[in-house]
Amino acid sequence: MQFLRVRWCSFFLGCILKAFFFSSHFFVAASQPSTNWHVKENARDHHTSKFSSKELIVRRGQAFVITFNGAEEAEQNLTFIAETGPKPSKQTRTQAIFGISSTASKESWSAVLQSTSSNSVSISISSPPNAVIGRYKLSVQSDGSSSASLGTFVLLFNPWSSGDDVFLPSKAECEEYVLEEFGIIFAGNKNHISSFGWNFGQFQGDILDICLSMLDRSLSYRQDPITDASHRNDPKYLGRVLSAMVNANDDQGVVLGNWSGNYEGGKSPSSWTGSGEILQNWKKSGFRPVRYGQCWVFAAVLTTVLRCLGIPTRTITNFSSAHDADGNLRVDEFYDASGNHLNRSADSIWNFHVWNESWFTRSDLGSSYSGWQILDATPQEESEGIYQCGPASRKAIKEGDVELDYDCPFVFAEVNADCMYWNYDTSTGKKTLIFSQSTTIGQAISTKAVGRDDRVDVTNDYKYEEGSKKERDIFKKARKKLGLEDKFDPTAPTPQEIEQKPDISGKFKVAGPLQVGKDLNLILVLANLQSDAKTVRINMTAWSTVYTRRPVHEIWKDSISVTLSPKEEKQFPIKIPYTEYQQQLTTDNTIQVTALCHVEGGIQVLVQRDIALDNPTIDIQVLGEAKVNREVDVEVIFTNPIDTEVTDCMLQVEGSDLLRGILEIDVPPLKAGENSSTKFKLIPFEAGPKHLLVNFSCDKFANIKTFKMVNVTE
Repeated sequence: MQFLRVRWCSFFLGCILKAFFFSSHFFVAASQPSTNWHVKENARDHHTSKFSSKELIVRRGQAFVITFNGAEEAEQNLTFIAETGPKPSKQTRTQAIFGISSTASKESWSAVLQSTSSNSVSISISSPPNAVIGRYKLSVQSDGSSSASLGTFVLLFNPWSSGDDVFLPSKAECEEYVLEEFGIIFAGNKNHISSFGWNFGQFQGDILDICLSMLDRSLSYRQDPITDASHRNDPKYLGRVLSAMVNANDDQGVVLGNWSGNYEGGKSPSSWTGSGEILQNWKKSGFRPVRYGQCWVFAAVLTTVLRCLGIPTRTITNFSSAHDADGNLRVDEFYDASGNHLNRSADSIWNFHVWNESWFTRSDLGSSYSGWQILDATPQEESEGIYQCGPASRKAIKEGDVELDYDCPFVFAEVNADCMYWNYDTSTGKKTLIFSQSTTIGQAISTKAVGRDDRVDVTNDYKYEEGSKKERDIFKKARKKLGLEDKFDPTAPTPQEIEQKPDISGKFKVAGPLQVGKDLNLILVLANLQSDAKTVRINMTAWSTVYTRRPVHEIWKDSISVTLSPKEEKQFPIKIPYTEYQQQLTTDNTIQVTALCHVEGGIQVLVQRDIALDNPTIDIQVLGEAKVNREVDVEVIFTNPIDTEVTDCMLQVEGSDLLRGILEIDVPPLKAGENSSTKFKLIPFEAGPKHLLVNFSCDKFANIKTFKMVNVTE
């Protein structure tokens, strides 16, 4: 009887096992399958190896392989479900249900059997090149059984895939604009271009999760999450949404802008050296805006987010950049009789402005408008009721096709507006045109070179040669498309005012070093253009400014009267001691010098120059060979160049794959002329060319930045 009982139990257990494996052909109803995502191999094939996540991260339009425990012949009955977003559905393309097929599909999700064994199945899964990006849940089921979860993976845009809207044919450009974590941002002004390094850090830590959470915190998602998720296959949609989310104006986005010169309650925009700290702070604070940013911070953070998601992106700096607040393709600046720059107009001309270009097709406009698209996360003007800008096709900007989506008139004005300079009588309210210029705006438009730490000028990609007939024709075309040619503008100057000719000309020449800590020496050069003598009263001022050329503090003023003989040129030296501007200087280190020349019996002449002062230099030395997981010493050297002690010295260091997070080191006070040598250790954790960024600050100098390339070997 005992033998029969054992035989009967064995037979019963065998029936159960047989029913489990062969009637359902699969295990899914019984337990959670274990999945091997082949993260390392898939990441290598999908250019996602730099991500530090253990989760599978792949790119759309390309196959990836997974293996999970299964049963013999089970593959014939398997159905996979890939889902993303709040309420996945086939209609919104956020759900895909697909079985095993013999070949991969290029138009839809598909699965192809790779191999089977007694207890596992290997499947190659392909997504279409226009799939919605984001975090997906993948599950599997067999005939009639309930589905079992295989886990999650993240799907990104794929610039290496010819079917993707973001396809970029050049592999070197894919490396630079998607995979490169270091960038160079250009600043200063058109006469004195400077640069500083930036750590985009798109593959570090949980940056990808933060970027995905940005999408789920956008206004678009909050208003209609299902529709928003369904549009995440479209780079132009995501670019526009993220241009709004990077600024904090409407949606509790990432960065709060501040152009006042007073940064209490936050960090000076100039103090940031990378996007990672900003994005991490946003997350850690419960998604409260990080204080503070200015244009390059918004552009750099947007670069990080878009590169992280797989959209090729770069930063662009436009020098003498117009902010045309009223949309008339004209910028008006006002000065009083003393030469002071007045804040009477919402228009302005920034020393420089930084925005983004992202690469993708424009099926909504036509193939000729595909390629680089302008996105701008700096909150300047509302677009469709919120602070977002772009994508504007760069080709549309060059050709004056300002009627096309999105925000082309604003971007066109940034690089091509005309300038009007007015004298404003504060007692009567009367304004008088001093002069107008059509060649001032949009100069030395710059970006980092591919694979090199050099500047590339892309001005000719934005407009035809300044002053040429073609450029003027395009400007008139843009005005006509905006209805400005036939519209009466009571604020515009008369033709007679525009055509009037001055009796004298003037310019400021630099006559010494442009360095913080040194006296500022300039020469005002005035020339009489007429054959009779001219008497001129000159009112001069110097103001510290922020980089948008907004005056902050008056530094110096003077008035002189001179007589210029016929055709005579005279020079007037100007010296502004360091002691006079030291306390008034903003962290942008910019000064605007103005001379308003009142010519007896003639029209006024405005002479101005925007001065950008360089900080002292710092030097980085890597003391030895940098190897993966080996300590290497680094030395940072700074010399105090002024004749007083500097205190509150702080060194901030960061670099992707060289340091985890940011290293902050207190540096002792430095007497006049004294050197400081600060040493610290690095333990690099990835091989290849890496960039170390250093930012030194003290009570007399703010944000002295430099970077050094460190070649890390295995």
